[in-house]
Amino acid sequence: MTDATTDDRTDDRNEAWKPATVAVTAGRPPHEPDQPLNRPVTLASTYVAGGDLEYGRYANPTWSAFEEALGALEGGRALAFSSGMAAVTTVLDLVGHDALVVAPRHSYTGTLLQLGDLEGRGRLRTDLVDITDTDAVVAACADAALVWLESPTNPALELADIERIAEAAHEAGAHVVVDNTFATPLLQQPLALGADIVVHSVTKFLAGHSDVLMGAIVTADDQLHGVLKARRDLLGATPGTLEAFLALRGLRTLHLRVERSQANATELATRLRDHAAIEEVRYPGFGGIVSIVLAPGAMAADLFVRSTRLWVHATSLGGVESTLERRRRWKAEPATIPDALVRLSVGVEDVDDLWEDLRTALDALPTA
Repeated sequence: MTDATTDDRTDDRNEAWKPATVAVTAGRPPHEPDQPLNRPVTLASTYVAGGDLEYGRYANPTWSAFEEALGALEGGRALAFSSGMAAVTTVLDLVGHDALVVAPRHSYTGTLLQLGDLEGRGRLRTDLVDITDTDAVVAACADAALVWLESPTNPALELADIERIAEAAHEAGAHVVVDNTFATPLLQQPLALGADIVVHSVTKFLAGHSDVLMGAIVTADDQLHGVLKARRDLLGATPGTLEAFLALRGLRTLHLRVERSQANATELATRLRDHAAIEEVRYPGFGGIVSIVLAPGAMAADLFVRSTRLWVHATSLGGVESTLERRRRWKAEPATIPDALVRLSVGVEDVDDLWEDLRTALDALPTA
């Protein structure tokens, strides 16, 4: 529920304004004398009884501001969580006993590990599919209770036909979840394509500064929103107030950061394709993530990620700084991901500096 400090005109404005404007304006206090421009950090575990808040595990005005802004961008109602995995776990917790979850074989490793753990304990069944084979995915939907999608996938950067798969899933009585972390609501709005739930690792592009651990769920279904909020209340998977404040602060510049990182990624993907050390460049044509496969192999890829000066060898992604890592260094990464695949999270630095750093490291690799 929106608290009393919300500007009543926000919804009307959001319907007419472009996403960049919504990112800057949604979730602000009302435009009244002496009101702050930003929603303050509310450090409170308990509220005076008789209102809508009651207790710190149920709501917080700082969370509400972030949820209002993200919900406006995605076209639904958002719920903030303590991490992306907390959001993932909350959604999967709704799947009935022994029910089937269809998911991409190439997905965020945390999601795959959670699915594997639940299947190993007999809680549910999984069918991991090639998300690019739409006909096969549609066929798999027939017995599913939940269809989980990533588009682009992490780190293979494969694209799913969300609209067609969602239609097939709904015909089978299944719910559809889309992890929209890579695309962000500025480049893709899964709810408008038929999804029931959108999941975000807010840690990444939404917050955008590598200083927040947080997740979110968005849905346009009021009943489903109520169920998910009740699960959050019960499980206690709530974000810190400062984290919510920082995430909203990051969200204000999302459009600027996405525009710059996407422009950089597009240019770097073009240049990388011409380098002799690169066997394959994977880039879906949008977003700030590029994956490359190095021709000399995994040992060269390990040397490459340790040889850059500007690019930081680190996991996670979506920050203003550029990072890279060989994904198969993680034992949980699917064996179908090439051993020499390096995922690049392209930041907002000068593209020529980014390229020179990559080129120098690539040039120094052994040729065989």
